[in-house]
Amino acid sequence: MSYSNEQLSALVRGDSVHKSVYTDPEIFRLEMERIYGRAWIYIGHDSQVPNPGDYHTTLLGGQDVIMVRGSDKKVYVLYNRCPHKGAKVVADGCGNAGKFFRCPYHAWTFKLDGQHLAAPMKNGLENTCFDPKHPDFSMRRVARVESYRGFVFACQSAHGPDLKEFLGPIITSIDNLCDRSPVGEVEVAGGSFKVWQPSNWKVFYENLHDTMHANVTHESSYVAAREQAEDYGSMPLELHIMDGNGEPYGFWEKLDLYAFDNGHGYMEGIFNPGAIETDPITKAHYETLKEAYGEEKALNILGENRHNSIIYGSGSPHTVFQQFRVIRPVAVDRTHVEIQLFRLKGAPDDIYKRGLMYANLINSPSSNVMPDDIEVYGRCQEGNKTKGGEWISMHRYDGTDKPIEGGMVATNGTSELPMRNQFRAWKHFMTTSLYDAPAQSEDSGKATVRSASGEPIAPATQA
Repeated sequence: MSYSNEQLSALVRGDSVHKSVYTDPEIFRLEMERIYGRAWIYIGHDSQVPNPGDYHTTLLGGQDVIMVRGSDKKVYVLYNRCPHKGAKVVADGCGNAGKFFRCPYHAWTFKLDGQHLAAPMKNGLENTCFDPKHPDFSMRRVARVESYRGFVFACQSAHGPDLKEFLGPIITSIDNLCDRSPVGEVEVAGGSFKVWQPSNWKVFYENLHDTMHANVTHESSYVAAREQAEDYGSMPLELHIMDGNGEPYGFWEKLDLYAFDNGHGYMEGIFNPGAIETDPITKAHYETLKEAYGEEKALNILGENRHNSIIYGSGSPHTVFQQFRVIRPVAVDRTHVEIQLFRLKGAPDDIYKRGLMYANLINSPSSNVMPDDIEVYGRCQEGNKTKGGEWISMHRYDGTDKPIEGGMVATNGTSELPMRNQFRAWKHFMTTSLYDAPAQSEDSGKATVRSASGEPIAPATQA
């Protein structure tokens, strides 16, 4: 069915949402157009393309795109499409294109910023409307690209807030991740884990701040960790990380949950990897930060303990263990998650090794924790296909949220405030036309009406 804005709005109540937002392919199609076609979405980190010609492919909603370092050292984001026959110019993955892109079908070539460079046998194009300077014959750029501290975001809409305005207070999670480096810079290190989840993309976002599930869903892993610790006679960090999910409800109730505009938010950390006074790795890290920033700022940086941050539409940075779970919707019931691990430039190598350990234990496909989540995500997807009910509850502590600048904070750490906040943003993106105003075409200098995806759909009178 097709949905009016009124029908879409009716799917979201203050304390519940209709199950079709997880199961209807038409709603998923609209999400790719209205959320992923309008919001700022994380593409990758500029350390993934350090040299001219380096490229990295990914998804921007339903669009195949290329992040590439141009010959001018700038980072560009291009749609992965040759304008001749529409072939993908590069295969999925990463590599170096050299000085230009070359389509594997008919050898059309393009500069690293997407501009048309050459086409073979040009005599066959003479006396036609072919114009190598016209944007129709170049690889199209995504409408807007901005980078914040090396994190590259793209927006398919020519209109709307800039990146910093879109991120709002959650930008401090990126700051804290980068500030944990004594030189203020991070880089993607090694490869990345990739996980397929048989569920709608929104389920993962909700679960990231769902404190009620941990000691139920992850019982097998924390019980095993406690049994192993008993055999050892101690609780090393590797086991403590899994044991944390087994804390009683009283512990989770005391955690802070912050929810910001545009669906973002973060959850207070559930444990520290080690105290400065007793843990040699943390102490060595602190010493490098103290030398770079001074004692007070170094203590503030390490004292900012956030478990899962949410950048809605992009994924979840984890500042303490320097990683980013990048969430990419593929279908209404299929989601691809890429886990990127960062090295803190100038920090002790043991900090990187500790992050790698955490990634293996918690975020890898072979971890003892992630399969639990994937199992229940899939059960949610299957259960919502049945006739067992129409609405999804988000009632916990509804009506008790406290307003703060740029958002809200929960009065109880088991509140479902994060879920309500995400659907408040969902409803805004899905029902507003703010981002679809006539845009000034960068290529032609004439005003062009564009869809949410950035495609021109009708000419307009030049202003």
